[in-house]
Amino acid sequence: MPVNNMDKPKIVTCTAPVNIAVIKYWGKRNEDLILPINSSLSVTLHQDQLKTTTTVATSRSFPEDRIWLNGKEEDITHPRLQSCLREIRRLARKRRNDEDPSLDSTGLSHKVHICSINNFPTAAGLASSAAGFACLVYTLARVFGVEGELSGIARQGSGSACRSMYGGFVQWIMGDKDDGKDSVAQQVEPETHWPELRILVLVASAERKPVGSTSGMQTSVQTSCLLKHRAQSVVPERMVEMTDAVRRKDFPAFAELTMKDSNQFHATCLDTYPPIFYLSSVSQQVISLVHRYNRHYGETRVAYTFDAGPNAVIFTLEQHVPEFVRVVQHFFPPDTHTEDFIQGLPVGRAALSEELRRGVGLEPMPKGINYIISTKAGPGPCVVEDPTQHLLSSDGLPKKTM
Repeated sequence: MPVNNMDKPKIVTCTAPVNIAVIKYWGKRNEDLILPINSSLSVTLHQDQLKTTTTVATSRSFPEDRIWLNGKEEDITHPRLQSCLREIRRLARKRRNDEDPSLDSTGLSHKVHICSINNFPTAAGLASSAAGFACLVYTLARVFGVEGELSGIARQGSGSACRSMYGGFVQWIMGDKDDGKDSVAQQVEPETHWPELRILVLVASAERKPVGSTSGMQTSVQTSCLLKHRAQSVVPERMVEMTDAVRRKDFPAFAELTMKDSNQFHATCLDTYPPIFYLSSVSQQVISLVHRYNRHYGETRVAYTFDAGPNAVIFTLEQHVPEFVRVVQHFFPPDTHTEDFIQGLPVGRAALSEELRRGVGLEPMPKGINYIISTKAGPGPCVVEDPTQHLLSSDGLPKKTM
């Protein structure tokens, strides 16, 4: 029997990036709308190395909304998923009513099937929810014909997702309105602005973190005096300084602020009662390694930052990547071949001088780092034009290869 064209799903696939905050977001003033107690600033990582891919299909024949994440069907009734779906559908209806009543309205009542995969460990402190919700909102917007400011919708899925709606260097303005309409992301500079900047993700653990970000933030807001001081007295000035450092491509200023802000974020986790420990002994060793490396050269060549997990994200300039990766390999001897240990952008070979080895002077920690992802700043979400890349088949169900 021929397939009725009205029943044939409309399918769109998009990808979205991970972002790493250099001025951290921690704490909400409104849990439902996900409004932060401070502004934040991040670097969008390149999708060639780290991305979420999402396919959305919509059809009259679907009896209900469904979602599959990394090959497993999940609960579509999750409140944050529902917020994003509801808001996109509302804007689609509004656009039809306000701008063009002749727009095809039949699809607005159709149910959706959503399929999403990450090419990196989920929930291991690598901002998987940010990429995931940014990709969801961007793809839904394409399916339903919604245009304009989308970061405020992505924010309602996961706060930092609003920053993954743009490439390059992005700020999330906290806003002060009760309805959150002014709590949106803005690009500070595009990904082409600082081509020499390189990013190394040192993956120490791919396991799920013991305390999730949502519950951790709630406890911090309730119990940490340091968090209140940070939000009111420290972050506003740091946002100005960081924006200036990025615009001037001033690596020492950028690096020092990045490390100080990461340290203060983890200090607020320790100031939380009971305290939250996201850093591991490997994380602490990476911190020592970076400071000793910089001290050896008498200048700030490398910076670290840690989100709510043990994995270090290292910022440096392209010229220093080969040597620093060699240093990491020496002080965290891997259990694997070099080609498996270093993933992503190619890293040149470099020698490790005896002088530098002695200058760092740490005891090696075998197998502390599982692997390194070598990457750089990259673009925001984009549409995948190739239909063979859809994660859903023409029947609206996940492809068997997943």
